Amino acid sequence: MGEADLGGDPFDRDRSVWGDDPEEMDASAVVEELPSAYPKAERRWHERPAFVPFKAIGMFIEKSGKRIAVTAVGFLLLLIAVVIIPVPGPWSILLSIVALSILATEYVWAERLLRTARQKAEQAKNMVLRRNDDDEDDAAES
Repeated sequence: MGEADLGGDPFDRDRSVWGDDPEEMDASAVVEELPSAYPKAERRWHERPAFVPFKAIGMFIEKSGKRIAVTAVGFLLLLIAVVIIPVPGPWSILLSIVALSILATEYVWAERLLRTARQKAEQAKNMVLRRNDDDEDDAAES
């Protein structure tokens, strides 16, 4: 069955070869021309639209990573301080002051709370010392 039998149609020639792979063409010349013909077609993998949300999250973490870490550590310590309130001793108060001082490095509200906590701690210390002085005076008078 030759070309004359098929009527000379070039497409019929391909149909006559059953089971064979089509001819392979060398595409290297086309690939080499692509960047010069279409300069925007050559994008890096991280500039693809599917990666834009991840890129935005990465930029946010890179820009404010310290603040995120300080916030996480500070709130974790505050949470632990709240959980250990029933434990006897001043551990909860000390831990909350440490947590607030960590948070105060980044937040103004934490700095205000820390200042208030220090004032209250100073007042409590003065009250305890006054009571001790009064008790000593009472013991000396008797």
